[in-house]
Amino acid sequence: MNNTLNILIGGEAGQGLVTVGEILAKSLVRSGYYIVVTQSYMSRIRGGHNTFAIRVSTEEILAPQEPVDLLVALNDETLTLHQKELTPRGRIVADQGCTLEEENCLKVPYGHLAADKFSNIAALGVVCSLLGLDEALVGRTLEDFFGKKNPGLIEENRRILSEAFRWTSAQPTFAGKLPPLSNPPSRVMMQGNEAIALGAISAGLKFFSFYPMTPSTSIGLTLARLAGKMGLLVEQAEDEIAAINMAIGASFAGAPSMVATSGGGFALMVEGVSLAAMTETPIVIVIAQRPGPATGLPTRTEQGDLNFVLHSGHGEFPRAIFAPGTVEECFDLTRQAFALAENYQGPVFILTDQFLSDSYRSLKPFEVATLPPIQPPIDAVFSDLPYHRFAITDSGVSPRLLPGLSEYLVVAGSDEHTEDGHLTEDLSLRKQMVEKRLKKMDRIRQEVIPPERQGDQNPDLLLVSWGSSKGSCLEAASMMRSSGQRVASLHFSQVWPMVPEQFMGFLQDARQVVGVEGNATGQLASLIRQATGFEFHQRVYRYDGLPITPEYILRRLK
Repeated sequence: MNNTLNILIGGEAGQGLVTVGEILAKSLVRSGYYIVVTQSYMSRIRGGHNTFAIRVSTEEILAPQEPVDLLVALNDETLTLHQKELTPRGRIVADQGCTLEEENCLKVPYGHLAADKFSNIAALGVVCSLLGLDEALVGRTLEDFFGKKNPGLIEENRRILSEAFRWTSAQPTFAGKLPPLSNPPSRVMMQGNEAIALGAISAGLKFFSFYPMTPSTSIGLTLARLAGKMGLLVEQAEDEIAAINMAIGASFAGAPSMVATSGGGFALMVEGVSLAAMTETPIVIVIAQRPGPATGLPTRTEQGDLNFVLHSGHGEFPRAIFAPGTVEECFDLTRQAFALAENYQGPVFILTDQFLSDSYRSLKPFEVATLPPIQPPIDAVFSDLPYHRFAITDSGVSPRLLPGLSEYLVVAGSDEHTEDGHLTEDLSLRKQMVEKRLKKMDRIRQEVIPPERQGDQNPDLLLVSWGSSKGSCLEAASMMRSSGQRVASLHFSQVWPMVPEQFMGFLQDARQVVGVEGNATGQLASLIRQATGFEFHQRVYRYDGLPITPEYILRRLK
């Protein structure tokens, strides 16, 4: 076989395809393979066509793949919708009752292998056997998934798994069996939202508030699961307005805080963004993008909220926006966001999206023990009396005491204020306060993460991306280089502020510059043009709710 295989599991919500997908993905990771998972689901509790796609490889892979090598159909609709996506070597696994008569279809007697409610476990056993995975390893993964609260259920699942393995071993050999790996390195399986949650904990998060909203909700669920062990408080608020104001209050009192939502929820949070800016209160805000406007496509993906976040809040104040391109960057940039928010006392944003939020990958375990702690620069005492919370300084950053932890009064409010925090309508002081807050932007610019460039020098083609489209751009560029073209890629993991000196040379050295974004108007390309005057030569946009793939980029470039 080739060293990569694309598996697509399709069925209705409620059929257990996510259970099959997650156990299969984790079994593959524990066997030493690399994975990229893409989840596509409809906004329904039950019913509607959903898929769980796993691209698996013996080598590191960066992006999803469109052609399907193994189609696991839990219902007939999956065959109708996805059979045409099969590669020439592709194979189908379906129930023996299906009407398909293709030679490449393995018809499974699910009704004989298991009761209807366990048919997904039978499908799991068939697929794992076809791929050549170790039954004992899959069994342990299945037990870990269901836990030990119901021994009877575990025993029944193990029995069905073994039965499915035995039945499959008697079938014709599957040409796509994965090559075994010797001494695979230890890896963990993690999705983008879990990495954001863990990055926040490692950065010292103490308070998280949210109102559930797809695709951001799993950040809150991950943190809630770990809250007791890690000593943090997770609060599900009555709405997003309450969520962000709770977090601002907690941060004002000294607890490093974060909120997470999606576009519609962030619309409600925007007044809180301004409050954090005026009170100079650190807060990290995660926006997991999905197609809008309004409810849009609530369970699909898009990169359409860059302009919204960039201009959110009224008035003028400094901000930074990170856009992770990988699960590892979700962890690292969340730490960076906390450091920046605490050091410069204001809102910092993380822009992710549904694809990256739900995409499992195989990762090296994070070396959290060696990570430097992020200590909020809070003064324990203050000797330069009188204490002014909003003292005008050269850097724009004022001394920070926590209310109630010293003998000094800490005053803050949403009105324009004096240096000691009391409201004022002194218009000359107003001007000074605006300039003081904006001074922080000079220091933030000095810490901007440069865009990452890979590929040929002086390329004929340069692909420019941000956020989750990173992997697809890298693989598309690699495929074009393999065919003899001179191609490079430039990825922005921080999209604001912009420092043109970091990337203008790369743009000018390329014969043709192409923007690759998951939106309809090219928001990053327009932002670069606004900041530099540089006009992109071509744009590859996707806004149908699906993630950008290498194949999609190559089709648009022809």
